[in-house]
Amino acid sequence: MIALLQRVTSASVVVDDITIANANAGVLVFLAVQKHDTERTAEQMQQRILAYRMFADDDNKMNKNISEINGDILVVPQFTLAANTNKGLRPNFSSAATSDHGKRLFDYFLNKLKAEYARVSSGKFAVDMQVYLVNDGPVTFWLEL
Repeated sequence: MIALLQRVTSASVVVDDITIANANAGVLVFLAVQKHDTERTAEQMQQRILAYRMFADDDNKMNKNISEINGDILVVPQFTLAANTNKGLRPNFSSAATSDHGKRLFDYFLNKLKAEYARVSSGKFAVDMQVYLVNDGPVTFWLEL
């Protein structure tokens, strides 16, 4: 499982000109499920995202996690993060989960996250989305399990 975390001051997801999700200050998470991922992988990623310290404390050090700032989390499924780009000029998606497996684990991850943290919204799986964000910092981290 791969998660690209971006610290944001705001973010939103639009589908067919309708805003379906938004977040104020917090984290935008682009999430990719790989074919070897399991429910345990999803649980580990969910726990890691909630605990990841990417927000400044009083000394301007990244020592606070999302719950300590009471921020929002917006999760967007993005299978293209699982692409292998090491060769050629076209991405290879052989490590990405199948659509059924990816949706099942994305939904599982999202439900686990919402059970632990109330301020969560999401994009939709396998839908063309426009994602708008204001990256704060910019601060961006790549997490992979």
